[in-house]
Amino acid sequence: MPQQAPSDLSLIEPVLDTYAEVPGSLIAILQETQDLYGYLPIDVMELISQRTGTPIATVIGVATFYAQFRLQPVGKYLIMLCQGTACHVNGSELISAAITDELGIEDGQTTEDGLFSLKHVACLGCCSLSPVMMINGKVYSSLTPDKAKKVLRTLRAEAEGGDAA
Repeated sequence: MPQQAPSDLSLIEPVLDTYAEVPGSLIAILQETQDLYGYLPIDVMELISQRTGTPIATVIGVATFYAQFRLQPVGKYLIMLCQGTACHVNGSELISAAITDELGIEDGQTTEDGLFSLKHVACLGCCSLSPVMMINGKVYSSLTPDKAKKVLRTLRAEAEGGDAA
């Protein structure tokens, strides 16, 4: 894992003040931590361990067991590409290839500019709209490779303050 810059530990203090003494609250603490930082920095997990009295191995074990938690920062745009049965049957692999072609990243990677991250997920619950991807909570449905690329180009242009190509 690459070295991360020290985190602003003051951000987590209100969460720890609320939950540190509450038995069974580790998942809630980790969820709120990820909401604050965008991922779970190791130095913050170490502080959680200290303040809750939970062994660091347990904190990291929980963080790595649940797919909802991230141990690395993600891009400004988190692309969640559905790989469920309906999406798979309707071409999610072609969408994945189009994303890789457009951005140069694969599942679990982030573009060098930090703009996009790609995560394949088991199901987004939008089976009748397949294939689908969700980007920062917005669903893009009935995708084709060209439609997926157009969405990405539009987002890149917006981020760069210009028009989509």
